[in-house]
Amino acid sequence: MAKIESTQIRQVSNLALLEEMERKYKSIPIEAIVKQDILRQGIHFLPESFLNQGDYKAKDYFIFSFDHTPLSELGGGADTKAPEEIRIQGGHFDLKPTVISTRNNPNSPYQMRSVEGIPTLFLQDISMGVAAYPPKPAWYRHTTKNGKLPGEIAPVIEWGYLIYLTVFRNCQYFGKEEECAYCDINHNYRQQKGAGRPYTGVKDTDDILEVLSWIDAEDEIAKVYTITGGSVLTNLKKKSEVDFYLQYPQAIEEKFPKRWMGKLVAQAFEKEDCQKFKDAGIQIYHPNYEVWDRELFKKICPGKEAWIGYDTWIRRVVDSAEVFGPENVIPNFVGGVELSEPWGFKTVAEAIHSTSEGLDFFMSKGIVPRFTAWCPEPYTTLGTQAGPPLEYFCELLTSWKSIFEKYNLPTPPGYGEPGPGKAVFSVSAFMDVIGYKGRA
Repeated sequence: MAKIESTQIRQVSNLALLEEMERKYKSIPIEAIVKQDILRQGIHFLPESFLNQGDYKAKDYFIFSFDHTPLSELGGGADTKAPEEIRIQGGHFDLKPTVISTRNNPNSPYQMRSVEGIPTLFLQDISMGVAAYPPKPAWYRHTTKNGKLPGEIAPVIEWGYLIYLTVFRNCQYFGKEEECAYCDINHNYRQQKGAGRPYTGVKDTDDILEVLSWIDAEDEIAKVYTITGGSVLTNLKKKSEVDFYLQYPQAIEEKFPKRWMGKLVAQAFEKEDCQKFKDAGIQIYHPNYEVWDRELFKKICPGKEAWIGYDTWIRRVVDSAEVFGPENVIPNFVGGVELSEPWGFKTVAEAIHSTSEGLDFFMSKGIVPRFTAWCPEPYTTLGTQAGPPLEYFCELLTSWKSIFEKYNLPTPPGYGEPGPGKAVFSVSAFMDVIGYKGRA
């Protein structure tokens, strides 16, 4: 697929920019500002940063690539040795421990180096903190009866808190006319297979249950599982979309009743189908709406618009709260994609106004959207264009926190502890800002 060449100028970070944002946005913690900037620009891991780090957990590429560069072009071992996440602390801003998802980018101003054998993240020549890589769970040593590795079947992310079950690693919204413009699920699958890696397209329930049996016996860190995958428009394995995804929580909850909190990330279903998942044991539902603006939804999510439609999608999100309870409906949007070329808003102010309208709409009903920070991936329709400036993410977090507090909403369940130094959700800083009192 052809890449879109961006006419935007990429805002490259430096210490002055971060210090400016720290002075301007005092209602959000510096940990959140730095986290969003690292997510925005990715990390360049120098080969030395992988040496003598023990048996840490490398990227499992659990659903998307979340890389700025094709896998085949990552050098220095980053294609196989980059950690799933990093946790940094200390450094120039004296950061509290901050967990951040790894997004490989050889052109990033953020470099992971080694200082006396300790991975240390630098912004140019300024230390942003020492880094830890997530430990590999002991149960990763096993292999299933079918010869599958645990990280292929049931990887953990969020520093071991979340078991991520991408049970269908493709999407039937296929090709430029249907694929979501920011999404590389199909392309990531092809990359992984092209690299000769084991990468199961449709996961067998027996494999999942076998890995979960090891987690049940050996692990006390994982608290939640997520069932997700690409959309099913017709049938998959002779099952409808609902029946295909329903088989997994039914099997898990039958064998391990209430052992972990169950989440579902899927299309926006009608209430009667939502009830089936609730009855199967799913507690948290993520019918992701991706982008709030109606016209951008049509452009950026053409398949969802054609098969379901914006109005029906939003109505189903709201209706699902009657089944799961509003606090248990947590739809995701892709933070920053509102500014993407060629269709997006031209200014940060316009983008924030639109997205805040959506936040207020949902939060006024007790539904709390979360967001992932958009990563411009090379094989998507949007291509490797310049992402949003750091100011956008600071404005977004400020607005999200303000509206969340306006409606006095509870902390979203299934994400661990909130607040700087505690949050483990690694693909945006929305959990890091909860409860923060601000600074003078």
